[in-house]
Amino acid sequence: MAKGYWVVRVDVTDPEQFKIYQAFVGPFLAEHDGRFLVRGGRHTIPEGTARQRTVVVEFPTYEAALKAYDSAEYQGGIAMRENASVVDFVVVEGYEG
Repeated sequence: MAKGYWVVRVDVTDPEQFKIYQAFVGPFLAEHDGRFLVRGGRHTIPEGTARQRTVVVEFPTYEAALKAYDSAEYQGGIAMRENASVVDFVVVEGYEG
């Protein structure tokens, strides 16, 4: 079964407010078998555009990634970052080749 991923591009507009979301999301992901593969860090943009931060979270399955995103707990957590950032968020199924 293919893994699932959250691929998130973020521009932080209010760093202090965003810290509240960051404190929430780490433990949330651990409870839902999600783990950070990429969490900001250095990046280069050889083509196209990007935001300040790129985050990739791996889940055991695509269904687990969707379930975590759709959970009432995470939907509540979105409010913590809503006025503190601009986000592009994709849930994608991994490739098993």
